[in-house]
Amino acid sequence: MEIRYKTDHVGVDWQEVADVLRRSGLSDHSAKEQEIAFLNSGAVVFVYDGEHIVGVARALTDGMFQAAIYNVALDEEYQGRGIGGEMIRRLLDQLKGQNVILYTHPRTVLMYEKMGFRRAKTALEYFSGPTEHLQWMENEGFFLPKDHRFEDEIGREDMQGPAWKKG
Repeated sequence: MEIRYKTDHVGVDWQEVADVLRRSGLSDHSAKEQEIAFLNSGAVVFVYDGEHIVGVARALTDGMFQAAIYNVALDEEYQGRGIGGEMIRRLLDQLKGQNVILYTHPRTVLMYEKMGFRRAKTALEYFSGPTEHLQWMENEGFFLPKDHRFEDEIGREDMQGPAWKKG
């Protein structure tokens, strides 16, 4: 095993990127679509074993204050060796001084908590994908149950909803 990390787009095989994301169950988008997404991201990490990509991660950023990490994927046979943690460290190095939100699978939340990430009580998502994908995400536990309220929110229903809808 000859692991190396790359934080630029030069010479990336976008089909290999698409294949890693597909194997991880994170995306079924084409190589061209992945190229567009990664080129439009402010921070990237590609993990190579020899000449082949075995892991990817990217972050969107405004370059000053806020960033969001997406598409962290590592082939299964490379997991549990510290490679995923190193991918995140290299992304965070590119995002120094920024608040970073991370989107992940529910089964990896504890791993990220060990790296210093904290759960956010007020994060919300507006999902525009196909209904089938939304259902999969609900089934996998990505979302709290519909209309879920934390204990300290109960009784504040009059505060719910956008201010522009109020008279």
